[in-house]
Amino acid sequence: MRPPSIELLRALRAATSSFPVSSRTAVGRRLASSLSPLQSPRAFSARGLATSSRQNATTPKGAVRNRAPKTHDRGPMSNEETQTDFSKMDILASAGAQTPATNIDACTAGGFHLNNGTITTGGLGLLLLDGEAFVWTPWRTGEGSGARKGGQQQSHQKGGEGGFRNFLNARGVLDIPTSSLGVLELVHPKPDLLIVGTGRKLYMLSPSTRKYIYETLGIRVDVMDTANAAASYNLLATERGVQMVAALLIPDGFGGK
Repeated sequence: MRPPSIELLRALRAATSSFPVSSRTAVGRRLASSLSPLQSPRAFSARGLATSSRQNATTPKGAVRNRAPKTHDRGPMSNEETQTDFSKMDILASAGAQTPATNIDACTAGGFHLNNGTITTGGLGLLLLDGEAFVWTPWRTGEGSGARKGGQQQSHQKGGEGGFRNFLNARGVLDIPTSSLGVLELVHPKPDLLIVGTGRKLYMLSPSTRKYIYETLGIRVDVMDTANAAASYNLLATERGVQMVAALLIPDGFGGK
């Protein structure tokens, strides 16, 4: 490495001697006063928390913007005139189908509420046939295990249980006396389908009862719990007519033995 030249050394000495020592000292003092020692992380964090807490305490509630959505719509509210009318989505109503007066509005533990305002209570059964409603009390026929006149008294004492438990055998099968279905032999034309509601639970019909309805009367039968049976009757009676569909319903309070 070559040493610096004599001309360079002379230029450096001249520049240093032209800058006063007092000025250099003053500049150093100003730089030292503008700098402060670095605080410890603990002190810095504590001071920052105190400052933020004071700011939050003095911040008015109105200054905090509520970001909760004003509406549940995913986008802006639509001003179009072609809004969806859900009432027009009822296919039966749009086709001009009339709601039958015997439609079931409610199933209670002891009876039924019909669309025409009729209410049944006391655990009595219901037969809906050709647009008419009949109270159905099969225990009055005197058939079934232990079915006597006392069965009617039992129906009023225990609500929906009624005397129907007399026709439920130990295997959980309903053996409905055919004599209580004699009105189906008199009506003409006969309904195409008989919906049987068996109470709170689904119970199968005995082979003799099913054979009588299907083979002797020539009526198809569908068995389900009373709530589903009522809903099925409402739909089919509105769609196909009350002459095509009949219902034989046990109150929803009947839960077996």
